Amino acid sequence: MTAFTPSAAASATASAPRSRSRRRVRPRNLLLFLLLAGPNVALLLLFVYRPLVLSFYYSMLQWNLGSNIARFVGFGNYVEWFTNPDTPQVLLTTAIFAVTTVGGGLLIGLALALLLNQKLVGRGIARTFAFAPYVLSGIAVGMLWLYIFDPRNGLLSVALGWFGVGSPQWYTTSPWALIMIIIVYLWKHIGYVALIYLAGLQAVPQDLRDAAALDGAGRSRTFRSVVFPLLGPVTFFLLITTMLSSLQSFDLIRAMTDGGPLGSTTTLMYQIYVEGFQTGRAGYASASATVLFIILLAITGLQLKVLERKVHYS
Repeated sequence: MTAFTPSAAASATASAPRSRSRRRVRPRNLLLFLLLAGPNVALLLLFVYRPLVLSFYYSMLQWNLGSNIARFVGFGNYVEWFTNPDTPQVLLTTAIFAVTTVGGGLLIGLALALLLNQKLVGRGIARTFAFAPYVLSGIAVGMLWLYIFDPRNGLLSVALGWFGVGSPQWYTTSPWALIMIIIVYLWKHIGYVALIYLAGLQAVPQDLRDAAALDGAGRSRTFRSVVFPLLGPVTFFLLITTMLSSLQSFDLIRAMTDGGPLGSTTTLMYQIYVEGFQTGRAGYASASATVLFIILLAITGLQLKVLERKVHYS
C-alpha cells in the first residue's frame, strides 16, 4: 500500500494547473504557427502544387492553347509521347546535357574555389567576376556568346586562326551546336558552384589541416583525405541543385540554337516549350511536363536515398 505524502499531494496539485496551462498554450502556438507559416504555405499551394495538379489534369486532354474545346483522351498523350520517334533523341540530348554540365560544373567549380581560396592579390575582385555571370540574364548571355562563336568573324574564330585551326560550324553542325550550349552553360553557372564550394572550404577547421601536415601529409593528400570528405554535404547539395537546374535549362537554348539544328539541342524542357507555345498542343506539352516532373522526382529521390549515406557530416 503506497503512502500518500504531503509532497506528493503538492506535486499532483501543481501538475494539474501546469497541464491546463499547456492546453491553453497550444491554440496560441497554433495561431502563431499559422501567422508565420500560413502565407508561405498558401503561396506554395497557389503557385507550385496547384499548377502541378492542373498540369496533370491538362495532360489528360486533347486541348490546343487558347481553344474553348477540350476532349478527354486519358493517357493518350502519354502513349503518343512514348511512341514518338523523336522521344529517344530528346531524352539522349537531355541526358548528355545534364551529365556534362553537372559533372563539369562540379569539377571546374571546385578547382576555381580552390584557386579563389588562396591568398591572392585582388582575390575579392576575382570572386566577384567569377560569380557575376550567374546573375546575368540567360538570353543576354546567349546573344553575347553567339558573336563569340560566329564561324566567320567571332572572337573564337580569330583566336583559332592564330594557331592555323579553322572554326567549326557551331550553328549548323549537329554535335558542335550542343557542345556550344554546354560551354556557355558551364561559363554561366560555374561561379555559383565555386561560391558554394568556397564557403565549404572556409568552414573546414584549420586544426585538421595542421594535424595532417604534422603527420607528414602533403597538400594533395590532405585534400583527398581531410578536406574533400568534409565537403561531402556541400557536394551533395550542389549535385541536387545543379541537376535540377540543368534539366530545366531553357533560356540559353532558346537564344542560341532554338533547339536546332535538326533538333540536336532540343532537351525535354525545350520540347515542352515548343509543343505548348509554338505548336499550341497544350495537352501534349502538359504530358511532357509531367514526365519531366517524374524524372526530376526520381533523380532527387535516388540521390537522397543512395548518396546521402556516403556523406560525412562534421
